[in-house]
Amino acid sequence: MVVDDAAVMRLILSKIFVEAGYEVVAEATTGNEAVIKYQQFKPDLVTMDITMPDMNGLSALKLIKKIDPDAKIIMCSAMGQQRLVLEALEAGALSFVVKPFDGQQVIEVVRKVFV
Repeated sequence: MVVDDAAVMRLILSKIFVEAGYEVVAEATTGNEAVIKYQQFKPDLVTMDITMPDMNGLSALKLIKKIDPDAKIIMCSAMGQQRLVLEALEAGALSFVVKPFDGQQVIEVVRKVFV
Protein backbone atom coordinates (compact mmCIF):
# COMPACT_ATOMS: atom_id res chain seq x y z
CA MET A 1 0.00 0.00 0.00
CA VAL A 2 1.31 3.44 -0.96
CA VAL A 3 0.44 6.35 1.36
CA ASP A 4 1.23 9.91 0.31
CA ASP A 5 -0.86 13.07 0.02
CA ALA A 6 0.85 13.97 -3.28
CA ALA A 7 -0.64 12.15 -6.27
CA VAL A 8 2.62 12.35 -8.20
CA MET A 9 4.52 10.61 -5.36
CA ARG A 10 1.93 7.82 -5.21
CA LEU A 11 2.21 7.43 -8.97
CA ILE A 12 6.02 7.28 -8.89
CA LEU A 13 6.12 4.72 -6.08
CA SER A 14 3.35 2.60 -7.61
CA LYS A 15 5.22 2.55 -10.93
CA ILE A 16 8.46 1.50 -9.18
CA PHE A 17 6.65 -1.36 -7.41
CA VAL A 18 4.73 -2.61 -10.45
CA GLU A 19 7.85 -2.56 -12.65
CA ALA A 20 9.65 -4.64 -9.99
CA GLY A 21 6.86 -7.21 -9.99
CA TYR A 22 4.96 -6.11 -6.89
CA GLU A 23 1.23 -5.41 -6.69
CA VAL A 24 -0.09 -2.18 -5.18
CA VAL A 25 -3.33 -3.24 -3.47
CA ALA A 26 -4.32 0.21 -2.19
CA GLU A 27 -3.35 3.86 -2.00
CA ALA A 28 -4.17 6.40 0.69
CA THR A 29 -3.82 10.18 0.80
CA THR A 30 -4.04 10.81 4.55
CA GLY A 31 -3.03 9.12 7.77
CA ASN A 32 -6.65 8.38 8.68
CA GLU A 33 -7.28 6.82 5.28
CA ALA A 34 -4.09 4.76 5.65
CA VAL A 35 -5.27 3.23 8.93
CA ILE A 36 -8.70 2.39 7.48
CA LYS A 37 -7.27 0.91 4.28
CA TYR A 38 -4.64 -1.05 6.20
CA GLN A 39 -7.41 -2.82 8.10
CA GLN A 40 -9.38 -3.35 4.91
CA PHE A 41 -6.59 -4.64 2.63
CA LYS A 42 -4.01 -6.07 5.09
CA PRO A 43 -1.10 -5.24 2.74
CA ASP A 44 2.24 -7.03 3.06
CA LEU A 45 4.02 -3.66 3.07
CA VAL A 46 3.18 0.02 3.51
CA THR A 47 5.19 2.99 2.30
CA MET A 48 4.14 5.92 4.47
CA ASP A 49 4.79 9.61 3.86
CA ILE A 50 5.60 11.50 7.04
CA THR A 51 3.95 14.85 6.28
CA MET A 52 0.23 14.58 5.43
CA PRO A 53 -2.98 16.39 6.29
CA ASP A 54 -5.36 15.27 9.09
CA MET A 55 -2.96 12.71 10.60
CA ASN A 56 0.75 12.59 9.87
CA GLY A 57 2.56 9.42 8.90
CA LEU A 58 4.11 9.01 12.34
CA SER A 59 0.71 8.93 14.05
CA ALA A 60 -0.66 6.57 11.39
CA LEU A 61 2.36 4.30 11.84
CA LYS A 62 1.75 4.10 15.59
CA LEU A 63 -1.95 3.29 15.12
CA ILE A 64 -1.26 0.61 12.50
CA LYS A 65 1.40 -0.97 14.75
CA LYS A 66 -1.18 -1.10 17.59
CA ILE A 67 -3.61 -2.88 15.27
CA ASP A 68 -0.92 -5.17 13.81
CA PRO A 69 2.44 -5.29 15.60
CA ASP A 70 3.86 -7.24 12.64
CA ALA A 71 2.97 -4.54 10.07
CA LYS A 72 5.85 -3.82 7.70
CA ILE A 73 6.09 -0.06 7.20
CA ILE A 74 8.72 1.94 5.35
CA MET A 75 8.65 5.68 5.93
CA CYS A 76 9.12 8.18 3.09
CA SER A 77 10.68 11.49 3.97
CA ALA A 78 11.98 14.63 2.37
CA MET A 79 15.45 15.84 3.18
CA GLY A 80 15.66 17.54 6.55
CA GLN A 81 13.23 15.25 8.37
CA GLN A 82 15.87 13.15 10.14
CA ARG A 83 14.37 13.68 13.60
CA LEU A 84 10.97 12.44 12.41
CA VAL A 85 12.58 9.47 10.64
CA LEU A 86 14.38 8.49 13.84
CA GLU A 87 11.13 8.79 15.79
CA ALA A 88 9.39 6.61 13.19
CA LEU A 89 12.10 3.95 13.41
CA GLU A 90 11.77 3.95 17.20
CA ALA A 91 7.98 3.54 16.78
CA GLY A 92 8.38 0.46 14.61
CA ALA A 93 9.07 1.54 11.03
CA LEU A 94 11.46 -0.95 9.44
CA SER A 95 13.29 1.51 7.20
CA PHE A 96 12.93 4.73 5.25
CA VAL A 97 13.48 6.12 1.77
CA VAL A 98 14.24 9.75 0.95
CA LYS A 99 12.43 11.82 -1.66
CA PRO A 100 13.01 12.24 -4.54
CA PHE A 101 12.83 8.48 -5.00
CA ASP A 102 15.52 6.40 -6.64
CA GLY A 103 13.70 3.31 -7.94
CA GLN A 104 16.60 0.95 -7.36
CA GLN A 105 17.09 2.20 -3.79
CA VAL A 106 13.37 1.79 -3.02
CA ILE A 107 13.37 -1.82 -4.25
CA GLU A 108 16.57 -2.61 -2.31
CA VAL A 109 14.95 -1.33 0.90
CA VAL A 110 11.79 -3.36 0.19
CA ARG A 111 13.78 -6.55 -0.41
CA LYS A 112 15.67 -6.08 2.87
CA VAL A 113 12.36 -5.75 4.72
CA PHE A 114 11.20 -9.13 3.35
CA VAL A 115 14.44 -11.02 4.16
